[in-house]
Parts: sequence; structure tokens; C-alpha cells
Amino acid sequence: MVSVTLENVSVEFPVYGGSSRSFKKTLISMGSGGRICRDAGDRIYVQALHNISFHIDHGDRVGLVGPNGAGKTTLLRVLAGVYEPTDGIVRRVGHVSSLFDATLGMHTEATGYENIILRGLLLGYSPQEIRLRTDEIAEFTELGDYLAMPVRTYSSGMMLRLAFAVSTCIDPEILVMDEWMAVGDAQFARKAEQRMENLLGSVGILVLASHSPELIKRVCNKAILLTHGQLCTAGEVDEVLQRYEALN
Repeated sequence: MVSVTLENVSVEFPVYGGSSRSFKKTLISMGSGGRICRDAGDRIYVQALHNISFHIDHGDRVGLVGPNGAGKTTLLRVLAGVYEPTDGIVRRVGHVSSLFDATLGMHTEATGYENIILRGLLLGYSPQEIRLRTDEIAEFTELGDYLAMPVRTYSSGMMLRLAFAVSTCIDPEILVMDEWMAVGDAQFARKAEQRMENLLGSVGILVLASHSPELIKRVCNKAILLTHGQLCTAGEVDEVLQRYEALN
């Protein structure tokens, strides 16, 4: 069974070039809620996450909420293995897939077919695995002969269709998402929405960061509230969202 456990996880980002007296004075006086810090060695750093601990079991759909700058994206990247924690332990049982930037890794001079391979490699597939999925991805995009043309000739809608089709061809055990993925005109949007529902139904664990309380209520059975890089509260969705609304 898949699971995710964080124990006292912290993430710090050093601020290089922050040694001048005026720069430090400006940062420390910004009223950042303790997120911009200075250590005994006069080092300036951003405390993106501080002492985060929680456990997620198989079957959980967790909504990650909080104001801008709360640390949601940083936490997602820790869960995905993009960031290593400065302190603490992350334990993952199961393969983690992430849906952050759907167009990440796409090359405008390459064809649609070539970008399917490039994006698939970034998602962690081997060339053989992504080639096995190429026909299904191509059919889903409805782009036809355009897939043999450079992506720079695509409209923004065509680009998003291709990116969405590749990004959602995965079969993840643990899925982390930064906002809900939706794309295209009304007809394609309906198909994309159904694909997302099928994807979420197959994952063992979902962690979804979103500013939409309605989406969190519809998709998730648990929620986590972050503020200033710290875990404010975690538990049932309605209780956490009420706490979040009280902050606004």
C-alpha cells in the first residue's frame, strides 16, 4: 500500500548577495512572519517550510490550502522529490508523479510526436514506455497531421491539448498537482474533465494544491492548511477550510 510520511521537514533557500547592511535591514523589516531569517553567522535565508510533519495513507485525497507564499508549491516539490529537505525526513512508499507545468520540457522547434517523447521522458517513462503510449496520446489530442509539424506552428490551444494529453497518460501511484488541469474548447474540455476524473480514480494518493474551496470539497477527503511555511492545521476538509476562511 502506498503512503507518504513527513517528519519535521524544513526547507531553506539561502539569499545570496544579501550581506549588505541595507539589504538585511530591508528584509528583516518586511514583516514576513518569520519566513525571512538570519542565523548566528549573519546568513540571510528564506524559511520556505518549517518543521512539517504529517502522514498520508492509501486512498487519501488531500487538499493543500493556504494564502500565496504559504509554501504549498514548495511542499509539493518536496513530495515529488524535486526539493530535498534541509532538515527532516520524507518517506514515500510508491512511485510519485507530478503535474505542475504541463508544457514543461516541450521544445517549440520539435514536432508534436517528438514532444510526446520529450515530455514522457520528463515524467519518468523510458523511451520504450512512452512509445507504447504514443498512439493513444495522439488520438486523444485530435491534432491529426499537425503532430508531424513543429510545435511553434501550433496555436496556444493546440499546445495545451498536446501537453495535457501527455501529462495525463501516466498511471501514478502517488499524484501531486498544483491546481486542476483543464484545457480546450467546450467539447475537448468535457473529454479532458472525464480523463482527469478517471486519473484521480486510479491513484493511490492525491495531493492537490488549490485556491478553490469548491474543488477541494469535491475532490478531497482531507485537507492541510499552511501559513508562513508552517502546518497550521490538518484534518477533515470542512474544518480545515473553515480555519482557512477565518484567516482571510
